[in-house]
Amino acid sequence: MTNIQSTPVGESSMLARIQGPVRERLDEVVDEIRRIVLSDFEVQEEVNGYLLKMRGKLFRPTLLLLADAAGGRPHPDAVSLAAVVELVHLATLVHDDAVDHSVLRRGLPTVNHLWNHKVAIITGDFLYSRSVMELARLGRMEAIEALAVASNRMSVGELRQLLAYDALDFTEEGYYQLISSKTASLMAAASEMGALTGLSEDREAFRRFGQALGMAFQIADDLLDYEGSEETTGKPVGHDLRERKVTLPLVEALRRVSTADRNRIREFFTRIDPTGDEIEEIVTVVKNAGGLEYARDKARSFAQEAEMALEEVRLEGEAMDALRSAITYAVERNR
Repeated sequence: MTNIQSTPVGESSMLARIQGPVRERLDEVVDEIRRIVLSDFEVQEEVNGYLLKMRGKLFRPTLLLLADAAGGRPHPDAVSLAAVVELVHLATLVHDDAVDHSVLRRGLPTVNHLWNHKVAIITGDFLYSRSVMELARLGRMEAIEALAVASNRMSVGELRQLLAYDALDFTEEGYYQLISSKTASLMAAASEMGALTGLSEDREAFRRFGQALGMAFQIADDLLDYEGSEETTGKPVGHDLRERKVTLPLVEALRRVSTADRNRIREFFTRIDPTGDEIEEIVTVVKNAGGLEYARDKARSFAQEAEMALEEVRLEGEAMDALRSAITYAVERNR
């Protein structure tokens, strides 16, 4: 059996503990991913092999397997479903990198940088299509529905972001709508799909858990752009600012700063290639305006929603304990 790769940049011992109850099944997920994407086309197989090397922490498959295990009777189909969820996540990242013309992902060159944008788009499509084929093989219509809804929401979210012509007019409501689509929807689907094989009567509670967890997770991730480090996050501080991405800390800071600072931020967003010092200047403005603390409070609020959803599941055990720990991990990781 294939062991999971050495921990990626910034992975904590907390995540290792969370994954403990399903560690062996996560190894099986990696093997399933390889089986599902196996191709007899040389170039595609080369790209697939590279993607497997740069995969992340398998957090979404972990949620699915823990939800499946919570009832005490893990289902064999859950491993394949977890592999599909990770493949959809990978497909989304490959497409996002192509759209954003990103050259690095988790400290490694992106598919579009190593090959080209056309290969990246086709690879993302290939991963989606193989995922659909696997779901069809399993014949689980409710799982197909849950993942189809999430995939559609992610696509709409990406398009919504592309059509935001004036980034600095982005509202807090618009930000929540975006991360609900792009991040939380897949975590909601993963949690619900795990319940479908394990605790179908609690699928709605698990879906709401995953949705709230995904919101907290993304806000915390956006905070790391302001207070993390390249060693822990795999990308330089201020990467989102360099890419002209407006996240919650900046949205709130724009509400609070002086007219002079607002004009400085607006002028910064007209720069084609801002310097590190210019990025640091905006980071400092956002920090001083209280944007980081505001975003951190919102992440904790969504984390409380996730906890409340889990309270509706009247079960105890190591899988449920791990899911509760996943809430803390989502908010506090890499800090």
